[in-house]
Amino acid sequence: MQRFDKYWIGILIGLLLPAAFGLIYVDVMGLWVPLRQLSFAAGGIMSKLLFVSVFPDLALIFLFYTTESWKLSKGVLAGALPYILASFIVAM
Repeated sequence: MQRFDKYWIGILIGLLLPAAFGLIYVDVMGLWVPLRQLSFAAGGIMSKLLFVSVFPDLALIFLFYTTESWKLSKGVLAGALPYILASFIVAM
């Protein structure tokens, strides 16, 4: 596991995993119709979707910290930050 302990791998995972999870979540929950109307009002569906899509990253950060892959976990956190910030901006 130590050979994968690199920042850029973590950032790549942190950026791609929420997007993939968000698309799967939208497909499974049947949210395509509400997303077409894209309500950016406070508490709208877009801010909740962005926030839910970050949960797999948080689980990976915990997993990488327990396996002592410090650089990889920091990279995943750095990759998750744009989604967290976008969630807060859309919610305002």
